[in-house]
Amino acid sequence: MVTILSDQFSLVNSWINDLRNVDVQTDRMKFRRNMERIGEIAAFEISKGLEQKELEITTPLDKIKVREIAVQPVITTILRAGVPLFQGILNYFDKADCGFVAAYRKHDANDYFSIKQDYLTCPNIDGRPLIVADPMLATGASLIEALKDLLNHGKPTQLHIVAAIASKIGVETIQNAYPEAQIWVGAVDEKLTSKGYIIPGLGDAGDLSYGEKLQR
Repeated sequence: MVTILSDQFSLVNSWINDLRNVDVQTDRMKFRRNMERIGEIAAFEISKGLEQKELEITTPLDKIKVREIAVQPVITTILRAGVPLFQGILNYFDKADCGFVAAYRKHDANDYFSIKQDYLTCPNIDGRPLIVADPMLATGASLIEALKDLLNHGKPTQLHIVAAIASKIGVETIQNAYPEAQIWVGAVDEKLTSKGYIIPGLGDAGDLSYGEKLQR
């Protein structure tokens, strides 16, 4: 199932417009914050479907039975571009455990790429909701590689993918590989270039968040 957040929340449209706009996106603090905001909205929506438990707490005046999330999720992201979106999700699930994947595109002389994954750290996800933040879901190749390794750490009860912008092809790729996944995306763009970049997209989310990298 795919939920396009900008179809439901007018504020998400404003944030995505600023992420895309070349006259605005160069403000790195604002760019990161807008990514965080999308993560926060996604986290709020995801929380509605998580299992709850009942417990009793004590206020200064009395005891009261309340409900809260029964099993805290595991939140993961692909470094470095995914960090602001990940942080937005973590802002709401502040008791969650976290995992990190270092995966990147390794470009050749013709600017085509393969996916390289050098590092992964993750808690046990068996029996827990798993949330994966990937700001730009383009081809889906790096996300699938990350998921293959993440799922070696257990079988989650739910799988949620959060992206700021996705390509239609990227969404279909994830749906075919992981039909159980719930995909939460700010906006879906129709096209990819021949080299796998989202059009119109927004550019390089990692560079816009943290500065242009030298490595290719």
